[in-house]
Amino acid sequence: MPYDLLVAGLDGRSLLLEAPLLNREGRLVEQRASVRQVLETLPASGARLVVLGSQLPDLPLAEAVRRIRNHDATRHVSILALIPAGEPAGIEDEAIAAGANAALRRPLEREDLESWIAKLLAVPVRVQVRIPVQGQVVGTQRATDPVHFYGLTRNLSVNGVLLASPIRLPQTDLDLEMQLPGVAVRVQALGRVVREAEEVDWPYLGYGVEFLFVPPESAEIIQGLVVGAVVTPTSSPSYLIHSTVRRGEFVYEILLPVQRHASWLAEIRRGPRDHWRPGVSGPFYVVEGATREAVLREAREFVMRHGEGVGLE
Repeated sequence: MPYDLLVAGLDGRSLLLEAPLLNREGRLVEQRASVRQVLETLPASGARLVVLGSQLPDLPLAEAVRRIRNHDATRHVSILALIPAGEPAGIEDEAIAAGANAALRRPLEREDLESWIAKLLAVPVRVQVRIPVQGQVVGTQRATDPVHFYGLTRNLSVNGVLLASPIRLPQTDLDLEMQLPGVAVRVQALGRVVREAEEVDWPYLGYGVEFLFVPPESAEIIQGLVVGAVVTPTSSPSYLIHSTVRRGEFVYEILLPVQRHASWLAEIRRGPRDHWRPGVSGPFYVVEGATREAVLREAREFVMRHGEGVGLE
């Protein structure tokens, strides 16, 4: 029988009392006695959310989260950790670091609990509608000493993006500006790093970023891209390519530089030499320079240093 939620380490009946939303929407909640039982039944149950308490008989809470997140058949499920008031400080951080989507400590307002449950029930659905979109990103960490970086998107949904970053990012909030294909303006968003993404290959580090706030005009553009609506195109028959470099088995496209405040950015794309044609290569890197000429020179030098093969043709 399909269930919406599986519960372990706490009383499922008390959860129904704490979050009447579950009864009003007819959500099916099923109790499991242990993490082992959750792992055994979760793939076939169709549950979108696992709610874990700290009273687990077989594993500590953080390890339970880690087991669920690392299992291929259960890694995309949402995980909510509910921490009793008397538990030591730091358990929430451990659960988040292990892969929980959220960790809440009792006592908490009913509205907050219901809001998180409703949100996390939707996360697996959002993952299914994530589409491959490869665009340029300018990001700034929200910190005491903000760090700026230039990266690329790997895919996009209405609620988040898979980010390819040239620098290591902590679990922090990010101000993002994204230049997405076929869109005439930069899309803005406030996001938060929620996981590392090993599927992003060198020379980047990969991160899953959840949007915390998206301005209405940017949200409309993202929605249009995800559902396939028509947006204003900006590409030309030249595909915005400034020059190409053949190196080994690949062709590297150096795109036309774009100005970003006091500096210039140039994106490098790469495609297999045997099947290359303009405009179909994938993102490889983004370089920065003080002038248009400087960034083109830096892009070319980057290909020479890091491109595969020997010699420039």
